[in-house]
Amino acid sequence: MSELASSTDDTARLPRLLVVTDRTQAAGPLADVVAAAVDAGARAVLLRDRDLPDDERAALAAELRTVLTPVGGLLVTAGVGGDGAVHLAAAEPFPDPRPALVGRSCHSAAELLQARAEGCDWAFLSPVHPTASKPGYGPALGVEGFARLRPLGPPTYALGGVGPDDVPALLTAGAHGVAVMGPVMRDPAVVRDYLAALA
Repeated sequence: MSELASSTDDTARLPRLLVVTDRTQAAGPLADVVAAAVDAGARAVLLRDRDLPDDERAALAAELRTVLTPVGGLLVTAGVGGDGAVHLAAAEPFPDPRPALVGRSCHSAAELLQARAEGCDWAFLSPVHPTASKPGYGPALGVEGFARLRPLGPPTYALGGVGPDDVPALLTAGAHGVAVMGPVMRDPAVVRDYLAALA
């Protein structure tokens, strides 16, 4: 296991940038895009792509681990059934037994409170800004809405239409970090801009 995932209590070790995969937006083969993002400095990746058959998804996860392991990176898998580190949708049941690290997607105060009560290690709170990647979750929160809701949950990542220029305000609003899908999938070199802003 990566040292990033060595303790469920040590949330300070959670990376500030979490890259979320979406092969439909990727600039090339997903493993190549993730490798380029890792070369640019990314150290945590959430394998989303839930529509893949289980065997294809397992093979892709193994491929991404070979990219992340040499740099001490963290691979998180979306959905119940993963091991090590998993990320749950808002309505998914909490896994038993508990994986080493567990995060949950949240879009409301009630969902953040649930994530905290369950002992989640992190939450995504979205959408911060309007984005085609996160349709159907109500109006965008904006930085003020994020700041209002964020204290209700565990360490929280801002997700949804977040660019590097948005990062300072979101950190001031209490974000642990940012989760990014579309911009990194389309141009993995932008990881450097996010990391510079997060620093």
